[in-house]
Amino acid sequence: MAQYAVLIYSPAPADPMEITPDYLALLERYPAQVEELGGKIVTGFALQPSTTATAVRGDLVTDGPFIEAKEVVAGFFILEALDLDVALKIAKLNPATIDGGVEVRPLFVPPSE
Repeated sequence: MAQYAVLIYSPAPADPMEITPDYLALLERYPAQVEELGGKIVTGFALQPSTTATAVRGDLVTDGPFIEAKEVVAGFFILEALDLDVALKIAKLNPATIDGGVEVRPLFVPPSE
């Protein structure tokens, strides 16, 4: 089955300790919805708030993410799905789409020699 990275975007600073009970209930329901569509979450991680990020560009090291933005990467997970259409259906059900968004990218598979 194809694998996709699903990047979760939430309003800055995307502090996981500030998740509301309603949002948490939606998150707890999500894995079952993924399975109903034939997908499988392989692994996933929530990130610390964007205020803990450190950006590195060449020799310059600065506090915070690369850019000032209303939304920041709050987490990611690896999804197995039949194809991109199914992956997008699964992504649309993610609660992050309510006030943020998600980005779906196929994982790179190096060409065989």
